[in-house]
This record gives sequence, C-alpha cells and structure tokens, in this order.
Amino acid sequence: MNAIIYSKKSITMRRKNFQQKFFYILLLITAIIVVAFVLGIVLYLIIKGASAITWEFLSQKPSAGMREGGILPAILGTVYLIIGTIIISLPIGVFSAIYLNEYASQNKLTNIVRMSIVNMAGVPSVVYGLFGLGFFVLFLKFGRSIIAGSLTLALLILPVIITATEEALRAVPNTYRHASLALGATKWQTIIKVTLPQAIPGIITGTVLGVGRAAGETAPILFTAAAFFQPNLPNSIFDQVMALPYHLFVLATQVSDAPDDKKWGTALVLLIIVLFFSVIGTGLRTRARLKRQSGHDV
Repeated sequence: MNAIIYSKKSITMRRKNFQQKFFYILLLITAIIVVAFVLGIVLYLIIKGASAITWEFLSQKPSAGMREGGILPAILGTVYLIIGTIIISLPIGVFSAIYLNEYASQNKLTNIVRMSIVNMAGVPSVVYGLFGLGFFVLFLKFGRSIIAGSLTLALLILPVIITATEEALRAVPNTYRHASLALGATKWQTIIKVTLPQAIPGIITGTVLGVGRAAGETAPILFTAAAFFQPNLPNSIFDQVMALPYHLFVLATQVSDAPDDKKWGTALVLLIIVLFFSVIGTGLRTRARLKRQSGHDV
C-alpha cells in the first residue's frame, strides 16, 4: 500500500517537474525570439545606416533638396519636442495619478475615469494629431510650432504615464502610509516624503515608455509642428521645426533619388536618440531603486 502511494507521489512529482521545465523552456524560447528580433532590427539599421553617420551628416543642414548635407535641424527639432513633451506630460500625469490613487473615492465614477484613460492609450496617433491641429494650432492660435507639437505628444503619452504611476503608487504598502500618518505627518507630506519616493522607479518606467512612443510618432507632429523643409534653427517655442520621424517619411516618399544611406542613417540617429533617453531613464530608475533599498537596509 505504501509503495503504491509512493509511486503515485513520484509520478505526480515527475509530472510537475516536466510541466515546470516545459513552461520554462517555452518562456525562454519566447524571450530569445523577442530579443533576437530587437537585436536584428538594431543590427540591420547599423549595417545599412552606419556609413552615413559622419560629423557632416550630424552637424550640417540639408541641402540640394535634402539629397545632400546633414540632418542637424531634424535632430534638434526632435530633441526639443521630446523635452517639451516630458516637461508638460510628467507633472500632469503624476499629479493625476496621485489624485486618483490617494484622494479620489473608489466608486463607479473613478472606475469610468480609469477605463477612459486606458482606452485613450489605444486611440490612433493620427486622431491626436487632428485634435492638436484643431485645438492647439487653430483654436489657441499657436500655429504649427514646438509648443503645439509638444502639447499634442503630451496628450498622446499621458495615459501611459498616468497608468504606470498609479500602478507604482498602488504597489507601495499601506503600512508605510499608516506609519507616516501615525508619526504626525499630513496626507500630503506622506505622499511627498514616503509614497512618491517609493514609486519613482515605476514612474520613470512609464515615462521612458511614453517618450519612446512620442519620439517615433509622425502623424501628431505632421499636423502640429513638423516642417517639410526648415533649415533654420528655431528661435522660440512658437517656431516650426523639422523632426526626424517626418524627415525620414519625406526622404522615403517625397524626395526622388534620395540616397539610401541617408534614409537608413536618419532612422539610425532616431533610434540612437530614443535609446539615449531610455538609458538616462534606466539610470535614474536604477539609482532611485538603489537609494530605496539602502533606505530599507538602514
């Protein structure tokens, strides 16, 4: 009898071990496929566009109908738009998430607001571009400018930042809040001194994801900020700019006989800029996480 029971247990254990190994191998293969695709895209861009990356290409203005020269105005225009988008979207997104998670009553209205925010993340970018054209460019009379493009891109990535921030705030244990309140801190002091620092890694993650999406969008800036050809650098936030996504679209579809290496070089520079901001965000996130862990150790 004991031998039969032992045999059944042994079969069950072997079955569980087999299932565990099977799903582990399946997840490993899936991860390898995803990483391989990403590395393949990066390597392909490097192979096709590395020959175009020269100092002249990065520091000169386009010339000869954008068939010659460089892409400096497009690089600076993209950086200006990204920085403006971060400045506008980050405080609004973080404060909105703080209100929803820390102050708002958890009722049907709050659930509807959250559902609307999630649904906004799935709205096509061209819809945001048309809204930006109608509201920021025409109604507010900003014209096609850096500020109009930054505001439109900020609306585009706000759902990502709000959702990521709220999830990060929700992950902070309530015991931290209760301990702070028990020591005499106000609710706002608890949020600023206790809750928010614990959620910073998640907030940075959401911001990096949003910036990565905004940097590569063409439709929103096509309607609100990007110029077909604008060799002069902008003097204010109300000036129109060139941008790498739209410039790449123009080179690929509008400029006849454009050198292929310039197209691939433009795509590679755009990828490098996105990776640059991602690396900065990852560094800040790692630093905040280490600081939080050191605080726990103390």
